[in-house]
Amino acid sequence: MSQQQLRERRRGAPSTTSTDNDEVKPTQYPHLVKQLVEPWYEFEADQTQRPPSRDVEILEDTPRRDAIIAAFKLRLERDAFGSDEYHPIEQSGTNLSEAGGIGYTVVDAIDTMVLMGLQEEELRAREWVEKHMDLDRDGNFNMFETTIRVLGGLLSAHHLTNAPIYLDRAVELADRLMPAFDTSSGIPWSLINLGRREGVPDEDNQGLSSTAEAATLQLEFKYLSYLTDNDSYWRAAEKVMDVIKQNRVAPGLAPILISPAQGQFVTSAIRLGSRGDSYYEYLLKQHLQTDRKEPVYREMYDDAMEAISSHLLKRSMYSNLLYTSELIPERTATGSLSWRLVPKQDHLVCFLGGSLMLGATDGAHTSIPPKSHELSPSQLRDWNNGVELIKTCMATHDTKTRLSPEIVHFRLPSDPASISSLVQSDWYIKGLQGVVSYDARYILRPETVESLFIAYRLTGDNKYREWGWDIFSAIEKHCKISSGGYASILNVDAIPVEYEDKMETFLLSETLKYLFLLFSDGSVLPLDRVVFNTEAHPLPVFEPHLRTGFS
Repeated sequence: MSQQQLRERRRGAPSTTSTDNDEVKPTQYPHLVKQLVEPWYEFEADQTQRPPSRDVEILEDTPRRDAIIAAFKLRLERDAFGSDEYHPIEQSGTNLSEAGGIGYTVVDAIDTMVLMGLQEEELRAREWVEKHMDLDRDGNFNMFETTIRVLGGLLSAHHLTNAPIYLDRAVELADRLMPAFDTSSGIPWSLINLGRREGVPDEDNQGLSSTAEAATLQLEFKYLSYLTDNDSYWRAAEKVMDVIKQNRVAPGLAPILISPAQGQFVTSAIRLGSRGDSYYEYLLKQHLQTDRKEPVYREMYDDAMEAISSHLLKRSMYSNLLYTSELIPERTATGSLSWRLVPKQDHLVCFLGGSLMLGATDGAHTSIPPKSHELSPSQLRDWNNGVELIKTCMATHDTKTRLSPEIVHFRLPSDPASISSLVQSDWYIKGLQGVVSYDARYILRPETVESLFIAYRLTGDNKYREWGWDIFSAIEKHCKISSGGYASILNVDAIPVEYEDKMETFLLSETLKYLFLLFSDGSVLPLDRVVFNTEAHPLPVFEPHLRTGFS
């Protein structure tokens, strides 16, 4: 799979200590005093009344948690331990570069092994990182994917185990990634040649970078700077945010393409799905990562959520579902620029429900759920929007497989007869008639279960666990391969399913991890003490040692 294809598939506290030879135990955080309140959160988004509350407790669901662990125990070590990609039907691994792989699959999964208490598996993975991981590859790797999966995976593994080898490899990788930032604007190139240590423009994209790719490197590089006292990592990552802030073309919103050469946005779509999603995710998480000591990120996040609420959120025709739209730029007959609102929502957008709820509580720094007096009007709006968006994402699981498609479109009163005569529900999968549409695929994505995990931790409402179990059961039924592993399916609305022989690494790093955490005790990785990077690698909240002019 090419770097371009890979990119299109995507978006676009002190740790437990051990020595290199210690057995690893699941990270334990002290139990927090919880004041958990039952569901006042399901009222209309424009309602302003403050809800009542009552206490609940987050307890482990052992049978379901253990079922997730059993699903994680794959045959990767036999087939693809050091490979970048895994093909479960062929029982083989492949790499992203002809120069060789860098271990996307195993590195992305290490922290999940630690959290699940899979000690032997983690120690073998650690040995592979120490003895076999080779970063001196004369090939082009996607800067964003390598950062969130491999650098993030190494940093999280170090945080959870304190094993020096993980930090050593993280430093080596980061030093090879840093030349991507060497542009006239500071916006990184999309590709990096790890062997030559050279940033590479993306020729498939006219040398442009996506906003999400450029603005989803900050948690990893800033945490590495904190660990090593090397300010260069911090300054490179934060320079990107400075450029973006200075060049936003709409209040709170950002087009999905930006030029590393000019440091300016290029006229392009505004959306919360691919190439835009994690920009908005990391605005909040940068604010939370440094213990809320950098208000610029909270300000940028609040501006963005206000703009999203005002311009991109709409209600469906029949069931009043809240969904996100995209703004598409178009030239009129006179050459002026106009924007067309398109009712299209990627599965990727389903991260937003949980993110909004997390932002409304300022990173779980209110009562859980928040009490009446703890939310401002804008926080209450975001909380309600988050709850409603999760309901919408679950509604898109109303397919024959009970799995959600890659992309859905929502009905409009102005739809042509070709759509209105065939579609009787609020949403539909575009292009299904007569062909297998890319929109119809399920590639083991995690975004909905990510939001379910956050929502459950912030509410204690058991429906989020039930929804998560339904999704896991559907994955087990339709995606599991008898010889080991899980495959993507080409059409979520057709049974029997047709497979694509590909198991994304984010099944291990995100989907199964968030499901495991959904059924774990509330003291495991509490939301006020860690931030998850966009690949679900938990990193600790820390007190920043550096202030730049930007922040």
